[in-house]
Amino acid sequence: MYQLLIMVLIVEGIMAFLLVVKIGPFRDLVMKVIDQLKTGKGPEITVKTIVGVMSLILASSVYNFLWIQNKNVKHGTLTPMDQVLVRTHLLDSSLIAFSLFLWFIIYRLHHYLTKMCGLKTKAQSCKEEVEKLQLKIKEKEEKASKERRLLNEEVSKLKENLKKIKSESEEKDKRVLAAEADVAALQKQSNDLLLEYDRLLEDNQNLQSQNLGYR
Repeated sequence: MYQLLIMVLIVEGIMAFLLVVKIGPFRDLVMKVIDQLKTGKGPEITVKTIVGVMSLILASSVYNFLWIQNKNVKHGTLTPMDQVLVRTHLLDSSLIAFSLFLWFIIYRLHHYLTKMCGLKTKAQSCKEEVEKLQLKIKEKEEKASKERRLLNEEVSKLKENLKKIKSESEEKDKRVLAAEADVAALQKQSNDLLLEYDRLLEDNQNLQSQNLGYR
């Protein structure tokens, strides 16, 4: 019995140590073994049965220990047989209690390590999503920068065309003003010519009248 309990304690101690300290692939191996014990119906029932039996043995040892203690309190002394029984029950109780405590520690370590692995996987997934989003944002920024550059080029071309059109319009306005000035000058010249023509016509008529008078 003691040898079996000591072997169980040694195995549990090694499992707890490997769960706490990662040494090569041993932690993953222990995690898989505990997963099988927790998820498989047969192993789970076996573990629960062993834990239940050990709990009953622990309760029985504690009860017997307390019963012997109470009995000897009444008599005042412990017989050699009672002393052996007390030590036996005390040793059994200590080994079984420590074994159950180690199993509880292993169970909780497995639970937290499984949760931690899930969180790491989720964090890695979130990191990949963030990297994808950053890549998409970078691509969109590059696309927006390219479109902005094209728009700036278009605006520059439009400004140049507008400047050219404005220059041509100003040149046409100057030509129109010059043409209007020429037209005004021609009109004035035409009016002057008409006045000169009328004057010459009048002078001609006067000369003709004078010639008729001399005759």
